[in-house]
Amino acid sequence: MGDPRDWIAVAALPDLGPASIKRLWDHGWTPEKLFNSSLSDWQRLGLKKSTLNALNNYQCGSRNCLVSERVELALNWRGAADDHSILAITDPAYPTLLRELTDPPPVLFVKGEVSCLNLPQIGVVGSRSASVTGLGQAATMAEYLSESGFVINSGLALGVDAAAHMAAVKSKRPTIAVLGTGVDRIYPSRNQSLAESILSNKGAWVSEFFPGTAPLASHFPRRNRIISGMSLGILVVEAALRSGSLITARMAMEQNREVFAIPGPLNNPLSKGCHQLIREGAVLVESGADIVRELGSLLGAIAPAKDEDSASEPEYQVDSELGSLLQCMGFEICSVDQISQRSGLSVAKLSSMLVELELKGMISQTSSGYVRS
Repeated sequence: MGDPRDWIAVAALPDLGPASIKRLWDHGWTPEKLFNSSLSDWQRLGLKKSTLNALNNYQCGSRNCLVSERVELALNWRGAADDHSILAITDPAYPTLLRELTDPPPVLFVKGEVSCLNLPQIGVVGSRSASVTGLGQAATMAEYLSESGFVINSGLALGVDAAAHMAAVKSKRPTIAVLGTGVDRIYPSRNQSLAESILSNKGAWVSEFFPGTAPLASHFPRRNRIISGMSLGILVVEAALRSGSLITARMAMEQNREVFAIPGPLNNPLSKGCHQLIREGAVLVESGADIVRELGSLLGAIAPAKDEDSASEPEYQVDSELGSLLQCMGFEICSVDQISQRSGLSVAKLSSMLVELELKGMISQTSSGYVRS
């Protein structure tokens, strides 16, 4: 890895975003050329006054130069630990697919295993308030895909993101958390333990934001383009019609990535986003094997040595009475009264049977009733 100092300085310039930096680079304006040019050269580029002032201050070595301060902040962070890296867009270790975007981050701050950034990835996104069923689907899919050779990347948010990361960790496979904060801050803080386990499994935390950057609403759409940009495809698990997950999926479509969506119950608002994506051309998937069939040739993936159907729906060893009750429940949340009405069993009889199914891990209890796991 080379010295990224000049690229860090470019990233620190005010009012000069990733798309503008990429356009300059495409026209031969490397950081070295930019910093060695004159004010008149910069003005011809149409740069904003704030950018011109910052360039001039940095070039002159002015005191209290914000760009210089941010460069030193970044380099001090890199030197603080062996697993801290800063990748400029020209670095061979920079994610190849991400470099293809029209607005790639000029630098990436990475904590953890840099090598996993160029392994074939699937981005998994979905609702922060996913249902028990949705969380189970995210975990099952992520586990299968991890064991098939894909690296799972996601945004370390609550809900689907966390379920996908956890499944990869459980499989002892690397997973990548793309952050909407500085790489030294975990948001939400309750996922700190999960974040640490990602590093323990040779995964990584990645951010384009400078160390110390707080979580702001405007950061998360920018984070989402990195999730899709590094991925061969995006899997959407439960998403409302207006959600960050749909924004990520549409970014993926614009980036010519494959988009996969899991259909759900018609009366679930979190199914509507996935159904809309399917209408727009996303691939309907019911198991991880569906995704491996679509993308496996891109990595020579070999599916795990287990039955394909078992990846999406486990076979339960239960007696016929419990099995019949399980079938009555379906996959939506059902109250005890609803289950009683469907099964014809009394509430008293149901109570013991539901406890037995829950102990076997076949159903889960929620605040509204029970749902199949």
